[in-house]
Amino acid sequence: MSKNFKPLHEQIANKLIAELKEGTSPFQKPWNDSTAPAFTIPVNPTTDKNYRGMNALWLSMQGHQDPRWMTLKQADFAGYTVEKGAKATLINFVKTSNMEAIRDVDGNKIKDEAGVTQTRVTNLDKPIITNAWVFNAEQIKGIPPLEEYLQKHRSEQTWTPIERAESLLTASQATIDHGGNQAYYNKTSDAIQLPFKEQFDNETKYYAVALHELGHWTGHPSRLNREMEGGFGSEKYAREELRAEIASLMIGSELKIGHNFGQHAAYVNSWVKILKDEPFELFRASADAQKIYDFVLDLVEKRELKQENKPVVNQAEMPSLAKGDEIAYNNNVYKVLDLKGKTFKMEDMEGNKFNLKQTDGLFKSLVTAKNDPSAQQMVVAEVGEEVNVSRKVGR
Repeated sequence: MSKNFKPLHEQIANKLIAELKEGTSPFQKPWNDSTAPAFTIPVNPTTDKNYRGMNALWLSMQGHQDPRWMTLKQADFAGYTVEKGAKATLINFVKTSNMEAIRDVDGNKIKDEAGVTQTRVTNLDKPIITNAWVFNAEQIKGIPPLEEYLQKHRSEQTWTPIERAESLLTASQATIDHGGNQAYYNKTSDAIQLPFKEQFDNETKYYAVALHELGHWTGHPSRLNREMEGGFGSEKYAREELRAEIASLMIGSELKIGHNFGQHAAYVNSWVKILKDEPFELFRASADAQKIYDFVLDLVEKRELKQENKPVVNQAEMPSLAKGDEIAYNNNVYKVLDLKGKTFKMEDMEGNKFNLKQTDGLFKSLVTAKNDPSAQQMVVAEVGEEVNVSRKVGR
């Protein structure tokens, strides 16, 4: 590996800083109601899964109009051809298992009658952060046109963007007050303040702003419990706004309503300073934004489950976490240090220690990831072209 190679989070932070200064970042691109949103979540068409967190932001910054990405192996398997000389884009993901050849007692690979090497999947002792190289659909020959892919997914969506946005706000049961000319979330009163819908140019912009504030609402201690201290204009406030802004991009893309940069332009200089001083903050912010996205999009599903009046499951029978667990989730790896009563003592991959309660949203996500290894992949459950720069997570 070149001694000049920079970690992916530094590459992304540097590029985002430059784009913020030029006014060309994903946040600052204008939204056009009549066409596609300026930001579209990158997707892997071979798995139909979105790229997540920092990878989603990074791939969207590569200058391609097509949001589809895949590895060389995936393209080959699908019968497509990557153009000669095409430059791959680096992404990171957490790997929890490994595919290896089955060998006999002499160490020789075992093959079937057709000469194909037999393989098996083994779980790794510790999750590792590794790399994959992906290509955009614009670099691939033989892939169906983008419009054909989008048309298929539009036909599967029966709700309009406005209906989906309204359903999320309703399912959240968040307190939303209307009046005045400002939009904000008040953590003290746990309420969202919005101008009246009629004060916006159209419904789309109203819901884009409402869902941005709903992103802040998820940070309450009873939900995702993010640090949200600091007054307007402070660095801590700017960090929270960065998380909500990235989440707004992803939610706006998912619902096809876009996002409204508007008043958040005031944070550009603060974001530039933060990213210069702490490039890894973009990794943390993207991971938190992904949690916001997952939490908000899951609101309707949770509401529907409650309405089904299913029998209550005995809490003692539910799977849980155990001391020593190391779980890869959402661009991070969480280790269970200890259990005190019903509170788990946790540590993330950056050494941040915190308490986790069973009522916290993160607890459910970690339990799900622990019991479903495929959910631990940060990007997609794919086999990528891995480079020999992976590092073990753990101390």
